[in-house]
Amino acid sequence: MPQHARNTPVCRDCDGFAIAAITTGTRHTDGTRATLRVTCPTCKGTGSARHTANLARSGR
Repeated sequence: MPQHARNTPVCRDCDGFAIAAITTGTRHTDGTRATLRVTCPTCKGTGSARHTANLARSGR
């Protein structure tokens, strides 16, 4: 039988991938790459979005 997917609100800016690791191109002394962790500014790293009212979205 088919399984029903949950309807969870996903952030529209990051599509649920709230934290990204970006390499800087440099390496540490042990040989590992130096990375920066960047979070989505809209959802603040949660990956989910809050429900907004339709009037707030339309600008009325």
